[in-house]
Amino acid sequence: MVRYFFEDVKFQYKDRRFNNSWLKLVAESEICRLGDINIIFCSDPYILRINLQYLGHDYFTDIITFDYSEKPVVSGDLFISVDSVRENAAYYGTEFTEELHRVIVHGLLHLIGYDDHSEEDIKTMRSKENYYLDIRRSLAK
Repeated sequence: MVRYFFEDVKFQYKDRRFNNSWLKLVAESEICRLGDINIIFCSDPYILRINLQYLGHDYFTDIITFDYSEKPVVSGDLFISVDSVRENAAYYGTEFTEELHRVIVHGLLHLIGYDDHSEEDIKTMRSKENYYLDIRRSLAK
């Protein structure tokens, strides 16, 4: 089950049902099942506190993923900074919702087992993100 929360941010996410179906499709395409996924939309200061408290990192980020998966069931918390997603969308010249969905699927891919520490990992992760974003766009038509 995918649940949505909002911490320290005024933000509405209206695509929940469609998003849940899409995330289920992503997980099943990767031979996994969705367990409990919490998507927590938050501000930059909120995610910075999470980053400092739990990871010891003193910088902003667009997403922090906490993995509670017991494969093949994927479960976890996705903390997503709406502020950073907005900044990234402007920087990359893309729509906010496109960047938001990229960050959401990025977090799910982490729960599935993909990493982004090496150049090769980053290339694989970006390819998977693009693939699943293309599927999302085709389903939305």
